[in-house]
Amino acid sequence: MDNNNLYEKDNQNQSGDQGQFQQQPYQPQQPYQPYQPQQPYQQQPYQQQSYQGNTDLEEPVTFADWMISTLIMCIPCVGIIMIFVWAFGSNTKKSKSNYFKAMLVWTAIGFVLAIVMGGAFAAILASIADTGLYY
Repeated sequence: MDNNNLYEKDNQNQSGDQGQFQQQPYQPQQPYQPYQPQQPYQQQPYQQQSYQGNTDLEEPVTFADWMISTLIMCIPCVGIIMIFVWAFGSNTKKSKSNYFKAMLVWTAIGFVLAIVMGGAFAAILASIADTGLYY
């Protein structure tokens, strides 16, 4: 039997069988309207928030508070103590605490570098002068 005849025979069976596919009645479509999302993807709607009503936000450190903090840091012994109090105190605002923690880290880095540079400078001076420090 010829393959073409089989193909034509299948087409005749399908076209003669009206119960297999039913035509849907015509339904008019709505006019095209572009998609307008209610809010942008993964973004919370903007709401005016106050510092008193939300526990996540805290009141910023004021200009006067920074001026007083800088003035207190200029006092030799009191300034050093207050840096530790502001860095690790529980009553200090978060931004002020983070600032003084960063200041302590930079001070420690400077202190280590000063010791290393001082030791290198002392070794250079000792080798130049050759004063007999090792006898």
